[in-house]
Amino acid sequence: MAERKKEMNEVERLIGQILRIGVIVSAIVIVIGLAALFIEGGSGYPGDTVPLGFRAMFAGVMQFKPFAIIMLGLFLLILTPVLRVVVSIYAFAVERDTLYVAITTIVLIILVIAMVIGYAGK
Repeated sequence: MAERKKEMNEVERLIGQILRIGVIVSAIVIVIGLAALFIEGGSGYPGDTVPLGFRAMFAGVMQFKPFAIIMLGLFLLILTPVLRVVVSIYAFAVERDTLYVAITTIVLIILVIAMVIGYAGK
């Protein structure tokens, strides 16, 4: 019992670190994009054009376009809680708590469906 509690504390600590690191990394990427925006004096795209889709965003990041970098930072911020849900599924599976594995898996499926619908709706 004590070993299981220790293991769960480690998993909770890992989840906290994932959230912290995800937010910090995304904030750094967004700040880099904002700095590039101010240095370049524009978004890196003509007029009101913005990158739509992952390929366009990653291509823009490779070309160091400020708006694409900011979008990458926001994308990383969105992925952070999704990663937390994935780690939670693993933690509940290790704990052999099938009810919470099922509930958390449903939450993950809902998150993925929402992201797909959001991406398709552009």
